[in-house]
Parts: sequence; structure tokens; C-alpha cells
Amino acid sequence: MAKGSVKKVVLAYSGGLDTSVILRWLVETYGCEVIAFSADLGQAEELEGLDEKARRTGASKVYIEDLREEFVRDFVFPMFRAAAVYEGSYLLGTSIARPLIAKRMVEIAEAEGADAVAHGATGKGNDQVRFELTAYALKPDIRVIAPWREWDLNSREKLIDYAERHGIPVPVTKAKPYSSDRNLLHISFEGGILEDPWREPDEDMFVLSVSPEKAPDEPEYVEVEFEAGDPVAVNGERLSPAALLQRLNEIGGRHGVGRIDIVENRFVGMKSRGVYETPGGTIWRAAHRAVESLTLDREVMHLRDSLVPKYAELVYNGFWYAPERETLQAFMDEAQRNVTGTARLKLYKGNCTVVGRQSPHSLYDPETATFEEDTVYDQADATGFIKLNALRLRTLKRLMG
Repeated sequence: MAKGSVKKVVLAYSGGLDTSVILRWLVETYGCEVIAFSADLGQAEELEGLDEKARRTGASKVYIEDLREEFVRDFVFPMFRAAAVYEGSYLLGTSIARPLIAKRMVEIAEAEGADAVAHGATGKGNDQVRFELTAYALKPDIRVIAPWREWDLNSREKLIDYAERHGIPVPVTKAKPYSSDRNLLHISFEGGILEDPWREPDEDMFVLSVSPEKAPDEPEYVEVEFEAGDPVAVNGERLSPAALLQRLNEIGGRHGVGRIDIVENRFVGMKSRGVYETPGGTIWRAAHRAVESLTLDREVMHLRDSLVPKYAELVYNGFWYAPERETLQAFMDEAQRNVTGTARLKLYKGNCTVVGRQSPHSLYDPETATFEEDTVYDQADATGFIKLNALRLRTLKRLMG
């Protein structure tokens, strides 16, 4: 397809150096109309003035939308109902934001009659896959333009030079020695100085949490209430999804909770070192597991846990709108029907410890579990249970030596 055949593009636009250059580059290279779209997912970036900046750079129209509630309610909630964690520790903060951004890009493209969407993800990362799989799943005939896979502006210096030549305002700030991405669920750091997996991150890099060493010397207790697998209240106060996650971020952040430093396997095939802050999500996950420990049947829990790695991989790799993720979600949601109750946690210098849990649907029976005398469990029954389970082991040893 010839570049000139594109008439209108919807660009995921942040107003930073990369997407500002991309906006003008699309106009210059494709000779097309560009609609800029900025999503507020809780990144705490200044959105004021973005409309004017995008128009000055060449955008014909600008969408700036507050998607924080939708992000937490329709994306983070179902993912946490599935207890998703990638490679044992990553709570998928960046991964889960991409399908929402791409979905809105496609919706705007349809509303505006655009024939293409564009993003600023590089050709080495996971985000290009997440954006594009979502776009194709929702609109199979959409065209996707990924400038980083086309142009020769492959350095910060070249980007700045292009911006200056085209009169694009470039903020005069010292380049960060790493890249970051933030939303209501987390903030990530990668690249730059972090590409050495032996180097410890500088303390001044962190944004959402204090250093555990500098956290208060007294612990803080927090209670999180769940209904059917979703958190609905913190310390007895019912909050909207976005407000609840923000509250947990504030509480966890002041105690240094939720920092991880990992080397993960990207979908495109390389290993990547990432440092993440997820204070609210860390509290949320611990509280959720605590309520589940009371309310989930053993075999349902074990089956669910066996499916978590696959579910997390689908989210990480960008298959949010794939039928296998949606099918898994139906199972995960069914398993959560009785996950209603409250967990109490103690936060202290980076630690998040469950110290209590209760539920109206609790399967925990003190009469059965007690080590004291009881009338509901005949200990002699264990003899036959053990012998039946040992039958194959005894047979194997007897016949095979």
C-alpha cells in the first residue's frame, strides 16, 4: 500500500518528544490528516495545554479523555479476579493499559472515518504487539502505522533535530537515564542505566513509594473488603474503582510496599530488566488471596492457580481480546462468585502481611480444623484414606523392587 493512500490517522499521543515528532512525521510522510488521542489513565502528567500543542504540531483534531474509571473497572478488576501475575512477580501494570488505549483508538477511527491508527511503540518492545493485536481484533481491516519500524530517526539526537527543524516545541530538560510508564496501577522503569542487571536503581528514581528504610517506624493496618472477587471498600469506606486503587497506592506507598526488580521475558524474544512500583496492587493481591483462602473450594483454587500463568501470558503478550482469554475469564469470574469478605493487612517497611480475614461465605470450619477434641471428624478414617493413597506406591515397590 502506498503511503499516500492513507487519508486520516488516529495517533496515540502523549505530547512528549516521540509522539510529537511522530505527529508531524505522519503529516509530512503520508500527507494525511492526523487526529491526536490522549488517554488519562492516572499517569499524573500535565494534560493541560496538550490540545493546543497537538494542533500546533499538525493535528486536525484532538481527543483528551479521562479513562481512569473504565481502566480500573473493566480491565484491572477482571485481571485481578484472575489473580494474574506474570513470571511470578509482575502484576502487568503496563500490559493491561494497552488494550484500552487501542480500543479507544479504533473507536475514534470508526467515528471519524479514519483508515489507520498509529502508535509510538518501538520495534523491540511488547507494546507494539499489544496495540496492534487489539486493533486488528476489533477492526480487522484497520491499517496500523508504526513509525519506529519505518523511519531512520533512531536516536534522541535525531528526534530533537527533527523537532527543531519543524518548529516542534521540545522541553529543555535533562534526559532521564531510563524510560518510565505510569498509570493508576503502577509505574515502570526500564532502559538506560537499568540495562545493567547488576546495577541497583538509584533511590531518587522511585515515584510512588518511599524507601522501606525511610518508611514509618510504626506499622499501619488496612482492611480491604471484597464482593464477588472485586475490592469495594478500604477501611470501611466504599470507593469507586479508580478512587479505591488510588487510596491503596497512597497507603502502600508511604510504607514502601510494592517495589520489584526483575528480568522478564518479552514476547518478541529478548530478556529485559524492569523495575516496578505497584503499591496498591500489591496490597490488593495479598488481600484478595486472603479472602480466597476462606471462600474458594480447594480443587477450584488449584485448578484456577494452574491456569493463572496462561492467563497472565495472554495479557502480557497482548491477547486481551482473544477468545482464549475471554473463555478463561468466564471461568475465573465463575470461581469468584463467593469471594466476598474482608482482609486485614499490616504494612511495615516494605512488607505487606495478612493478619486477618473473614467472610460470610467462609468454608473454614473451626469444629473440623481444631486440634482439640471434636465431634465431627473421626481420626480413624484417616487410616483407610492413607492406605488407599499408598496402594500404588506399595505395589510399585513390591513389584519393581
